[in-house]
Amino acid sequence: MKYVAFLRGIGPSNPNMRGAKLKEAAESAGFKNVETLLASGNVIFESGIDDPARIESKLEKTWPAKLGFDSMTIVRSRRQLEDLVKADPYKGAEHSNRATYLLVTFFKSAPDPAPEKDYYKISDVNALCNTIDASGLGTPDFMAKLDKWFGKDQITSRTWLTIQRVLKKMDQR
Repeated sequence: MKYVAFLRGIGPSNPNMRGAKLKEAAESAGFKNVETLLASGNVIFESGIDDPARIESKLEKTWPAKLGFDSMTIVRSRRQLEDLVKADPYKGAEHSNRATYLLVTFFKSAPDPAPEKDYYKISDVNALCNTIDASGLGTPDFMAKLDKWFGKDQITSRTWLTIQRVLKKMDQR
């Protein structure tokens, strides 16, 4: 099966957090056809393990052992991302760094209680999809609120554009 691991807190200025090192570490954990996308901790791979929680645990043990850092990791399958994209939670809106910032926040496990608005539990995707007015300084404030509400050890966020890029890269493999 094809998966993507979304790592939290990846800084490309740290040489051990760059794509090539992440790729090597994931391969050392037994994952196949590993590829990274962008410089923000997106690792695409294949695995015979069909339990994303087991994969997350395996990767979270690999990062400090191989690269010397901890990173909360959330794994989603290709099918889960497809289901999210097909649901079109943004109703065709386009991501723009200057106007409309489309943000997907993935949860390590389903939040309890679930957010009442913009929360999608589609094939266990467990994602909060928000549209942020990017014309002001709202994005960093919103991200800080998400961390406070749900905990940094439970969530990681990506733009809708990144989700589409990840899915496209998975389809090319």
